[in-house]
This record gives sequence, C-alpha cells and structure tokens, in this order.
Amino acid sequence: MPILRVLRHCRVTPCCTEPPHSAPRPRQGQAPKVAFSGQQAEDAAEFQDTRRENREMKSTYLKQDATGLAELVAKKEATPNELLDIALELTEARNPAINAVVNIQEDVARQAIRNGLPDGPFAGVPFLLKDLGAEAKAYPTDNGSKLFAGSKWSYDSEIFLRMQATGVVTYGRGTSPELGVGPVTEAQAYGGPTRNPWNTGHTSGGSSGGSGAAVAAGIVPMAHGSDGGGSVRIPASSCGLVGFKPTRARLPDGPMSGEGWAGMAIDGFLTRSLRDTAKMLDACSGPDLGAPYVAPPLEIGFMEAMNRDPGKLKVRFSTTTLSGVPIDPECVAAVEKTAKLMADLGHDVEEFRPAADLDVEAMMMAWTTVVACGTALSVRNKLKGAPLDPAMVEGVTRAAIAYSQKLDGADYLDAVEEVHAFGRRMAHVFLDCDVLLTSTLATPPAPVGKYKPDFEDFVAYRNGPGSVFDYSPFTAIFNASGQPAVTLPLHWSADGLPVGVHLAMAYGLDEKLMSVAAQIERAAPWAEKQLSLIEAGPRLA
Repeated sequence: MPILRVLRHCRVTPCCTEPPHSAPRPRQGQAPKVAFSGQQAEDAAEFQDTRRENREMKSTYLKQDATGLAELVAKKEATPNELLDIALELTEARNPAINAVVNIQEDVARQAIRNGLPDGPFAGVPFLLKDLGAEAKAYPTDNGSKLFAGSKWSYDSEIFLRMQATGVVTYGRGTSPELGVGPVTEAQAYGGPTRNPWNTGHTSGGSSGGSGAAVAAGIVPMAHGSDGGGSVRIPASSCGLVGFKPTRARLPDGPMSGEGWAGMAIDGFLTRSLRDTAKMLDACSGPDLGAPYVAPPLEIGFMEAMNRDPGKLKVRFSTTTLSGVPIDPECVAAVEKTAKLMADLGHDVEEFRPAADLDVEAMMMAWTTVVACGTALSVRNKLKGAPLDPAMVEGVTRAAIAYSQKLDGADYLDAVEEVHAFGRRMAHVFLDCDVLLTSTLATPPAPVGKYKPDFEDFVAYRNGPGSVFDYSPFTAIFNASGQPAVTLPLHWSADGLPVGVHLAMAYGLDEKLMSVAAQIERAAPWAEKQLSLIEAGPRLA
C-alpha cells in the first residue's frame, strides 16, 4: 500500500466538538476536557498517522535521485500522484526564495498519470522542462521574455516526446534568461532573478538557471536544459549538479528545426547523479527523421559505460583560461584537487600547454555573431512583420538585434567558418591528450545582478572587459567544437558556493567521457554534500 496520503487530499472528521452549554467551564489557565467518540478518536489517530507518513515520504523523496524515486514507484512504495504532490508542495514552499519554477500545469500532469505513464526508466518521477525550447502542445513557454510570454505550440518536439517516453511526470518549466542569451537567469518576464539555493544572493547560472535551481533545492530530482554556450554546464556548476553536454547532434532537434545556433546548441539534463544523466541520454539519443547530420555512433550505451573502467588516460589540466588568463583561486583549487584525484586513479596527468594558434577570442567573436543573428531571427519570426516595441524585450536582446543589423550574409557565413575552423584546431589538441580538465567557470557563482541583461552593447556584454566571456571562458569552446563535455560538483568555496570541474574529450567519445566521470563519482561522491542543502532548503542571503 502506498505510504503517503497528502493532507490536502484527506477528508478528516473534526476531532472535537464544542462542549454543551450546560457543561462546567474550565477555570482560567485550565485546558478544557474534550470528549471523543470512538469514530472521532479513530479519525484523529488516522490524521496523525497521515501526517507522520507524509513527513516520512517527503524525507524519502528529498533523499532520492530520479532513479531512486522511480524504483519506489516500481516497487509500489509510492505512486506518481504522491510524488507529484510532494513536488508541488516543495514548489510552493521553496520556489518563492529562488524564483525557478514557472508555467505550472498540474492538470496536464494529473491527466498524464490517469492516462497511464510509459513503462520507462523514470516512470512517475516529477520533472521540469526548461522555459525555452522543448516545444510541447500542453506546455506553453515564455522564453524568458515579455514578447514571447504564453507562447503555445501546435506540435510536440522530438526531444520532448523522448523525455516523456521515459515516464517522467512533467508539471512545469524552469526559468531561462530571455531567449537563452546569458550565463545568469534574471529575466524581467519572471518578475525578478532566479537565485542560487546555496546562497540566494548569488546566481543559479544560465541559461538553464531555473532547472538548476529547482534540482539543487530538491523540488525535482532532475530537469531538462539546453546548452548553446554552456547553458547546462554553467547552472550545473553553479548549483552543485551534474551537467553533461553530448557531442553535436547526439540528441534530436526536430521536427521543426535542423540545428540551433549553427549546430552549437543541444539539449541536456541537470541531475544530481551521473546515473540519472546516463539513463536519460540512453533514452533520448539518436537522430530523428530528416536530421541534417548525425553524431558518430556510440560503442556502448551510457549506462553500460558507467560500469566500464576507462583505462589509463592522458589527462591535461589547466589552472588558467586556455588563453593564459588567471582564474579565481577557488577554481584553481578545484582543478588541482581533481588533477590529483585523477593521478591517484592511475591516469597520466600533466599541465596543458595550448598551441599558439588556439585563438579562443576569435572563436568567441564568431560565436557572438552567430548568437546575435539567431536572437534576431527568433524575434523576427515572433513579430511576423509587426514592429518591435523595445519595451517588450531586454537590453541584451535589443543589443543583439542591433549588432546583427550591422552584419550581412557574408559576415554570418564567415563566423560559421571560424567556428568550424576552431573545431578542427580543438581536434588536434585531442591528438595529444584524452581528457582536458579545467574549471567550469572562472569564478564561483556571481552575485545576482553582476551580469544583469540590461547592456545595450552586445559585443561588450559577451566579450568586453568584465564580460560573460571573462566569467565563462571554457564552456562555449566545446559548443563550437561540438565535443562532449561534463561538469561535476567536486568543490565548494570557503563560503559554501559550488565550483564545478569541467572535463572534455574528443568528438564522438561521449561514452568514454561518461566512463571517466563515473570513475570520479565513485572515488569522490558528492551526494551527501548535495543532500545537506536539499534537506534544509534554500540558504537565504
């Protein structure tokens, strides 16, 4: 029998009645004596049992990753409705502090349960979509934008269908910066910034910031994200989670899109454990009908790879950016600690010395051109010929449109060629090493407001002094090259903020990256650290 009966669904007979007027009144300070009928006593006992069972199940929910919750459902120790009740209760209790969950569709989720969930690896597990992409008929999106607020879809995207086939119970969306442009999630459309549960004075990252914050806060054990310049890995690093970016085209973009941002963008997942990531990647990987290109086939699945010894690998680490710029001492400490761990695991570990022609700055300017044009196209498609009211979009979006208007078709194609040329240079890097180890970000999570999207100069926002590139100098490299990369929660700063460590491998070697990441998780598990926050709830600044 399921062990949870949520209080708001219980019908409880009042446990006491007003004593008759003829009864003697208690003296001041004396508790009245209440007489219970047999039925009332039974109801009161049942009410207390229900409260206790509810607390126990909520505690169990918070302790489990998505795989653990699915196992409870499979063993009939919990039901999908019970887990959804808890997710909604946690959303109500914790979301006000972090502003992460929007567009809640409880009725849609309940109906999916009534209709019967697919018998997938996550049957019954509460789940959130990012509020950008993952188009689904039953789940409107705001795209982090007043202009796009309440956008509805006439079709279900392939990635959504594959996620739903795992049995997840999708009940809402996680916040995103406007059109996904930014390493923080501070969209005006949501009435305020999305905050980091580890310290609400800091950002949860972006652009999958709502998904990251919701998972870190224990509201859901896993959520959808997407990554065009680090947008899964940045919030995963900021929130103490796993964020895996697969090889280009490993996951489907259809049916309406061929690629995102010239092939640099891809969907992904924010999870507490690698096994949840591996199962979701196994379920969702592979081309869809009409895909313009496909990723190299995997030798083995992701879950199988988790249990395979990666062998001795050539690991090269960097305690600066790949251009030699210093990074925060906490990030240096994270890399050095992980490098030592990997050496202790038997790998060949040496410091990385980049080739002189590895021009990351030139690639980032090309990335900026592609993203500006992509942002302008999204707005143009939404307007359908109508004029743009500048108040309906944020400064960074206006700046992206303005920058795109200075470019022509040749400029765009030149930028794409630079991205591809950079990918070839990165491929040569991996002729001499198996794993490139860096920090995920150049600093711990930034204070809220530091990268507020009110800039009116897109190039300065992305690439100028104190810019997004200075904050996140690593992640977009692997969107440009298309290589698989993962951030792991292996370090926390002295003031308790997560500092992710970033590993990347050669194009197409996703399963090998999963093998070495799983080896690290076994050697330096992080679940207990995550649980210290999840059980307590967001830490208010």
